Amino acid sequence: MNLAAPVLSAADVFARVRLLRSPGIGPVSYFQLLRRFGSAAAALDALPDLAARGGARYRPVPAERIEAEIARLHAAGGQYLFHDSPAYPRLLAALETPPPVLTWRGDLALLGQGAVALVGARNASAGACRLARDYGAALAARGYAVVSGLARGIDAAAHRGALAAMGHGGGTIGVIASGIDVTYPPDHLALQEEVATRGLLLAEMPPGTEPLARHFPFRNRIIAGLAAGTVVVEAAPRSGSLITARLAAEAGREVMAVPGSPLDSRSRGCNELIRDGAVLVQSADDITELLERFEGPRGRSGQLVLREAPWSAADGEETGFDFAPGAEDASPDIAQLLGTAPVATDELIRQSGASAGAVHMALIELELAGRLIRHAGGRVSLAQG
Repeated sequence: MNLAAPVLSAADVFARVRLLRSPGIGPVSYFQLLRRFGSAAAALDALPDLAARGGARYRPVPAERIEAEIARLHAAGGQYLFHDSPAYPRLLAALETPPPVLTWRGDLALLGQGAVALVGARNASAGACRLARDYGAALAARGYAVVSGLARGIDAAAHRGALAAMGHGGGTIGVIASGIDVTYPPDHLALQEEVATRGLLLAEMPPGTEPLARHFPFRNRIIAGLAAGTVVVEAAPRSGSLITARLAAEAGREVMAVPGSPLDSRSRGCNELIRDGAVLVQSADDITELLERFEGPRGRSGQLVLREAPWSAADGEETGFDFAPGAEDASPDIAQLLGTAPVATDELIRQSGASAGAVHMALIELELAGRLIRHAGGRVSLAQG
């Protein structure tokens, strides 16, 4: 958490949301633009010139659309949580690309508690749902925030178990793939409202956004990122729960799975996780024992990884990308080094001989012009065609 974060004015909030919602701006380019220009308002002013250098005309998202979004969020009783807020959870900030802004309803203090994710199949068996409910209640009773995605099956059972035990110090956090004012599935209207009023409801998508298939991996990374450990209770192969487990492992978190019968396809995903190195758990005691030993995210080398938030207003000119607000640096011709096969940004820096800041700005110019695609692991490629 960044305890030195400034109090944002309404104009600052508006500019940040408008910057993030503008075409071609994702978490990576958002943070890099803030590093380069020092504020969202200055970055917005620079976008047309940057896109022109990439070979295209550009207009930020219309101001009227952001005004409507903010009004809709307030009407739903929600608020924004920015990446440099003191309440922004440190484990989530430790991700390679954390969400620059979330919307929320409920008890924000839950973000300061130890958290564990409970996820699994939507078409879960009755026994697995009972187990998830029992785990959720036991973990909440021990002071943990139980994180899940408000889907049918295991997610719903985990939330209900945690809600039933909230008087003992813990709670539950629901992360949804829609806007914070949209309920999915529709039959979870009462459950989502209870999570939003008694626990905490989080969304990355703008208010009013209906959940689409491409939104769920983004939601899953938040679930994995909030928690010290992820428990998969029941899951078929290639399910969204296994994506959450993989993201948790990549973030250096504990991954746990409940074993099941090899005759039940809903257990195959968990059994495969255990085969591949996840910790086998059979009780809430097993889960808490592992969580109590968790010291922080660990990289693939096994070394402790404690990343700070990717940008804060207190950074000034001390940045890892050689950006200084207002500095000018000629953009290298990065496009000629790129193809349609993804390449690591570090390799582009080595091959171009340019500074890291110049290379990152050149990539932003190409991205704003619609010529660049960003991939996982800091890799980039030219857009097809």
